[in-house]
Amino acid sequence: MTENTVLTCAELLAAVSAPEGAGVEVRDPATGEVVGRAPQSTAEDLDAAVERAHAAQRDWAKLSHEERSAHLHRAADAIEANADALAELLSREQGKPVKNGPNAMFEVGGCVAWTRSAASFPMEPEVVADDESGRSEVHWVPLGVVGGIGPWNWPMMISVWQIAPALRMGNTIVLKPSEYTPLSVLALAHVMNTALPADVLQVLPGDGALGRAFTAHPRIDKITFTGSTATGKAIMKGAADDLKRLTLELGGNDAGIVLDDADPKAIAEGLFWGAFINTGQTCAALKRLYVPDALYDAVCEELVAVARRMPMGPGLEEENVLGPLQNRAQYEIVERLVQAAKDGGGRVLLGGDPDPERPGLFYPTTIVADLDNDNPLVAEEQFGPALPIVRYTDLEQAIEWANGLDVGLGASVWSADPQRAKEVAMRLEAGSVWINKHGTIDPRVPFGGVKHSGMGREFGVLGLKEMAEAKSISV
Repeated sequence: MTENTVLTCAELLAAVSAPEGAGVEVRDPATGEVVGRAPQSTAEDLDAAVERAHAAQRDWAKLSHEERSAHLHRAADAIEANADALAELLSREQGKPVKNGPNAMFEVGGCVAWTRSAASFPMEPEVVADDESGRSEVHWVPLGVVGGIGPWNWPMMISVWQIAPALRMGNTIVLKPSEYTPLSVLALAHVMNTALPADVLQVLPGDGALGRAFTAHPRIDKITFTGSTATGKAIMKGAADDLKRLTLELGGNDAGIVLDDADPKAIAEGLFWGAFINTGQTCAALKRLYVPDALYDAVCEELVAVARRMPMGPGLEEENVLGPLQNRAQYEIVERLVQAAKDGGGRVLLGGDPDPERPGLFYPTTIVADLDNDNPLVAEEQFGPALPIVRYTDLEQAIEWANGLDVGLGASVWSADPQRAKEVAMRLEAGSVWINKHGTIDPRVPFGGVKHSGMGREFGVLGLKEMAEAKSISV
């Protein structure tokens, strides 16, 4: 394949899949059909890949920022040229619709946008002193080899969040995708590598044992990981012996607070997409909603009206805007938490009754009202299409509830008064707070969590600096 060659989905699959009888089957969560076979890498494969990455990194780091950025822009061109095939493969493997809603084409477009943005930010040395005592500059120098470990919910786009800044700053990267969605990441790298020098980007699919080998590998200089808090803690322990640098974007249970001056009809669609984007399988999705007593019934009614209009089904069927849950384990978590909401006296306004005869991992869009704040559907991250709505009478109580968990990735405030909303936003314990929207990320705006939702920041110049070491030079 040469740069900007346009491939079909079948050709991409043929390029990245293991031969018949080898590897591990990957199935479409909407139909159960086999998509392809993922190769399985070993610890020995990792050793070899890291050695190649070290060798390639020396020459890659010698390039200027402008030269590395030019490579990244060409990689973005290649992604753009193959967007249709990449989106089809992503839909078949992950489940999200190809074209409607925030979909597979949306994710592939995000890969292009984040690659271009990482290539475009200026990275000049910072002059921090320049007077009669001398001149001091801060330069940002490469770390070496970055090990990326990615998730299954936005497998291509989050991989790019790891790949593009690592490469821009002069590192090479070896990436382990989720075992649930390896083919789409292999395909993404296959396309990007048409524009990159050999071995600066490598993808090794495998299981959890391979991920642990990444964490402990003595020649990997940094781990960047998106996934669960439990796995993030294990990575921190594994990285401690050689003091690996870390960026961890971990679990969240994002709270939204509606203020008593909001217009329920005006905010309903924003609330819906904040909660149900990617069928709720998003770290920074709205996962618990606090609504004042005066607006409670109206917000519930308007939100249900929007949700009823959103069709769910296989991603390759054009009318659908929501897809299945990606894997059986996540389906069972959602099922357990919705049952706990029912058992706890929750009033199911919509959904909550999956069809056992329907093929695929489809859990219906579910909205549950009248829950206590300590109900499991509120207190635990559901990561699926189920939103609990909690009534409050005192704003101070709502803020206390929103801050009451040990996570803090995102949060939102919904109000007709932006200044009042901002005052509440400043009191919420989260790395990102949105006003009258939720989860709308921007490649220019740093993103990451507080408390058990992670450490470090991605995106923007701050995210680039997380992929480098500060070196002070004083004359």
